[in-house]
Amino acid sequence: MSQRKRPKAVIAGGSIAGVSCAHTLISAGWDVVVLEKACEPPTGSPTGAGLGLDPLAQRLIQSWIRQPQLLHDSTLPLTIDQNQVTDSEKKVSWTLTRDEEFNFRAAYWADLHGLLYKALSPHIFLWGHHLLSFSISSDKKSVKVKARVVQTGETLEIVGDLLVAADGCLSSIRGSFLPDLKLRYSGYCAWRGVLDFSGNESSETIRGIREAYPELGKCLYFDLSSGTHTVIYELLKEKLNWVWYINQPEPQLKGNSMTMKVSDDMIQRMHQEAEKTWGPALVRVIQETKEPFVNVIYDSDPLERLFWDNVVLVGDAAHPTTPHGLRSTNMSLLDAAVLGSCLDKWGGDKLELALQEYQSIRLPVVSKQVLHSRRMGRLKQGLVLEDRLPFNPKPASSKDCEELQQKYMPFFAGRQ
Repeated sequence: MSQRKRPKAVIAGGSIAGVSCAHTLISAGWDVVVLEKACEPPTGSPTGAGLGLDPLAQRLIQSWIRQPQLLHDSTLPLTIDQNQVTDSEKKVSWTLTRDEEFNFRAAYWADLHGLLYKALSPHIFLWGHHLLSFSISSDKKSVKVKARVVQTGETLEIVGDLLVAADGCLSSIRGSFLPDLKLRYSGYCAWRGVLDFSGNESSETIRGIREAYPELGKCLYFDLSSGTHTVIYELLKEKLNWVWYINQPEPQLKGNSMTMKVSDDMIQRMHQEAEKTWGPALVRVIQETKEPFVNVIYDSDPLERLFWDNVVLVGDAAHPTTPHGLRSTNMSLLDAAVLGSCLDKWGGDKLELALQEYQSIRLPVVSKQVLHSRRMGRLKQGLVLEDRLPFNPKPASSKDCEELQQKYMPFFAGRQ
């Protein structure tokens, strides 16, 4: 008696969403191949910077990697979620909200990707392969994917039972089904950077920032001023991750990236504006950060569906979101876990039922989280909301500030 053929999935995208799906689909008994246009695995990523992992995401990652302790060893705790306000004229700060039962961990994007990638067999990855097109067979039983080998220009065809679109918020796969879907500009951009202070722990800059933000190493700080806010927290290996959101007209992006190229003049103007807005300790951190960059912040109105025939969306392809709820990576990890569980339950011969269940579980959750994250961003940036006046942090009451806290995210998973 011959063994039943294992179903095969083609995963488009080798970022955290795609690598996570590789883990869960393999566990569900699928063969997988991961297509990624980058020519080699990332060893560091200036555009990845820092991220926060909720307790559920932590448990999922630990179940996928061979040495669960490695996640703990490569992250720092974020046990406090604190919102505070800085008076830009007097350069003084005070606390608005504080949650000491926050149980996230701070990770560096490249470190997390490396943990997940190294726990998989390298032969399933096709680095340097750019997805060109795909077509679904007439009987809906298979999907043919065409990819271009970046270094040679030759074209490769792969046939699978399922195509997993983990190709990011600008997903070309999603665009083939929803050609009229446009991402929504948030009204602001984010300057971002990671200050590496290795060997400089006793410098004036680091002493100053630890005095101004004394619980770095366990606290996620949101610092608000009029019409703007920053985020700062510590990463492992003597690094500080900071983000500064600035309201501005939508810039013109070039290419297929949400990251905007910045000039020395732009950096200098940003430094000058920081001096007007923030306390001197944070200003020094911003000014001493090498190669800061700008992310243009977009999201999308929630989609009505997450799959078509044997093509399914995961991660930012399924729910482009603003970063204020720390959801993007956490949603991607849970997408992968739920998709793998549904495929394991229904098997490859009942693919439609598996994808229907995946959609029914994830769509209501991610839809509410995307909209709540959007609201948090507009609140902290002092932008107009339909049901309340623009938020001004200086005269705000404790009641006004409740919504600033992460724990009010729908389906919040920040408690153990």
